[in-house]
Amino acid sequence: RCKRFATADCSTRQWLTGLIELRDLCLGAGLTETLKWAHPCYMHSGRNIAIIGALRNDFRLSFFNPSLLKDPESILEKQGPNTQHADMIRFKSNNDVRKHSRVISAYLQEAATYAQQGILPEKTTTELELPEELVDALQADSELSDAFHSLTPGRQRSYVINLTSAKKPATRITRIEKFRSRIIEGKGANER
Repeated sequence: RCKRFATADCSTRQWLTGLIELRDLCLGAGLTETLKWAHPCYMHSGRNIAIIGALRNDFRLSFFNPSLLKDPESILEKQGPNTQHADMIRFKSNNDVRKHSRVISAYLQEAATYAQQGILPEKTTTELELPEELVDALQADSELSDAFHSLTPGRQRSYVINLTSAKKPATRITRIEKFRSRIIEGKGANER
């Protein structure tokens, strides 16, 4: 997955004890282990429940459909400023998993119960506010417009987030030109 994979510098090495404990908690909750997006992913009743990831500064257990989780312990965090719901537990020490094992197990069971009952979160749609430069580009280029409007809402949002982070209109215009081929290919702003 990355250049450091299977080397002494691999992020998984420093977190190995905690990652194994997380894996054991997921399997102990009766979840099925699979590999998705090059990460261990845990499923129940045909639905993704949680996924484990290791980074240099922390490792994480991220939940799918996090808006369903009640989080009475307030340990779920948002992964970034554009994340709608708190969906992950971040660990900065291998010992953190053991400290929170009871809560982690309860959250995994809660998520598995929703999957087994077929409960899904309500779909929320938010109207994207397109930057003026993107609106102009879409009006001037029908191929780009058709391709952009064919993108999934998440992929459209990735471009809007990227473009609105630029302070200058000239930068947004340059980014649109750079993104044109990716949009036409049906890719999001951050996809490889």
